[in-house]
Amino acid sequence: MKNRYATYALLLLFAAVTFSSTAQAQRRRQAAPGKEPPHPPKVGDVAPDFELMDLKGEKVSLTELTKKSPVVMLVLRGWSGKQCPICSRQVGEFLSKSTELSEAQVVMIYPGEADQLDEYAKQFIGSKSFPDNYHFVLDPDFKFTNAWGLRWEAPRETAYPSTFVVDQEQKLVFGKTVVSHGDRVDVATVVSELP
Repeated sequence: MKNRYATYALLLLFAAVTFSSTAQAQRRRQAAPGKEPPHPPKVGDVAPDFELMDLKGEKVSLTELTKKSPVVMLVLRGWSGKQCPICSRQVGEFLSKSTELSEAQVVMIYPGEADQLDEYAKQFIGSKSFPDNYHFVLDPDFKFTNAWGLRWEAPRETAYPSTFVVDQEQKLVFGKTVVSHGDRVDVATVVSELP
């Protein structure tokens, strides 16, 4: 009988210690600098307008794009001190399947510090060519990234990679933001979410 009580007491003690250390780890993760979760607009919200420049110096705004068709937005990591190979892969997929997105405006947003951002963006796109409905725009000094709650404040980070679909009433109909470099949205998912 005493052994049974001793066993129960040990199990309760083990459970309490496990719960306490798990709770402490969660608090540490939540409080760690640079690990604050993103807070982008939610599905159903009106998407905040933006006006960014492409590499030709032409203005691209969400309001003007939604007058033409739904808008697909890819928020890339941009220049974090190096080019992101996962962003390259995602952009490559969206370019290779551009016919599936011919009924949408596609905006690829490249954030980073303003100094030399256009040069790094040109390196990123290399010899890629973009269809008329594709827009590769710069986000110098994170103006868009901050406004949309996507700034990743950690060393060698810029923005949380994100994909959004905005309808012609400028409502957000799909959004996915990841807190890692991978797990990106593919073209098939975007096509299925287009209004």
